[in-house]
Amino acid sequence: MNTEKRNTGNDSAQDFRLLAPTLEKYAKVPGSLITILQQAQDIYGYLSQEAILYISERTGIRPAQIYGVATFYAQFRLKPVGKYLIMMCKGTACHVNGADRVEEAVVEHLGIQDGETTEDGIFTLNNVACLGCCSLAPVMMIKSTEGEETYGNLTKDSVVKILDEIRARESQEVQ
Repeated sequence: MNTEKRNTGNDSAQDFRLLAPTLEKYAKVPGSLITILQQAQDIYGYLSQEAILYISERTGIRPAQIYGVATFYAQFRLKPVGKYLIMMCKGTACHVNGADRVEEAVVEHLGIQDGETTEDGIFTLNNVACLGCCSLAPVMMIKSTEGEETYGNLTKDSVVKILDEIRARESQEVQ
């Protein structure tokens, strides 16, 4: 069943030809599974069951072992993320400066918890250990296909305003 396209169950096939150069380079290199998984996630946005099975076929690594690595490291996602990935810093400086209150505002406003995606697929919330922007604490970064934007000195009100502005831009693009 070594096909280059697979149906993911939601009527869209992932094109595994995009992963072929990575697998050609690393499939038989011991210790390269993390690199392969990182590349797959960069290409597809997450590690689908089909991608894991395809990587298993091409590398000879059992799917259970691949799942073990993918679930051990926080950097890997097994579900699709929203168009905007909110990375909420939970480092010491952010924690001391009110990151929990800011996260609470995001959770209340969007109706999602850490690791979840809004029903409309626009936002995913992801708590991270540190963004390295301690002087801006509390801080969050929002990644999208257009790039990434860092927002600092956040308050409950400012984070809601940022999210509302992004949602307003999205509704304008749809029209």
